[in-house]
Amino acid sequence: MSLVTLLPFIVLIGAMFLMTRSAKKKQQQAADMRNQMQPGSGVRTIGGMYATVKEVNDDTVLLDAGPGVDLLFAKNAIGAVLSDDEYNRIVHGVEHDLKADVVPDDASSLTEADEPAAAASDEKSVDLGKKDETDKTEEPSEAVAAEAKTEDAPKKTEGDSDAK
Repeated sequence: MSLVTLLPFIVLIGAMFLMTRSAKKKQQQAADMRNQMQPGSGVRTIGGMYATVKEVNDDTVLLDAGPGVDLLFAKNAIGAVLSDDEYNRIVHGVEHDLKADVVPDDASSLTEADEPAAAASDEKSVDLGKKDETDKTEEPSEAVAAEAKTEDAPKKTEGDSDAK
């Protein structure tokens, strides 16, 4: 056999080796992630459910999905272990604001924020409501017409009815 006829087989074997190697690497990373789970960690199952780990056993995980809801899952059913910030952002809608944690170096930045607020309170308040002059002139005539209609109509008492 010549080298030209063996070349396609060598390329095919090399491609299969590379594919199985990357798949094994992904499986190993997933197993390491599942082994790092601890009670209190936020997780996402492969079905898309978010929960908190309550207890970790050899092959199973007990998850707290809500108040009074404990679910038993296989470890293989855990799709991702989430960081605390990511879990709170997704489940509770809580954004971790890094700017709120910053403490100013001097007191001048604290007093500057108060000055615009004081200046804004001194200004005259502006009414942003929509006012239309034509509506004001038509309203009394409509009210007079409605009163005239009620005066012309016969008044009913409790025992009277229009049914015959």
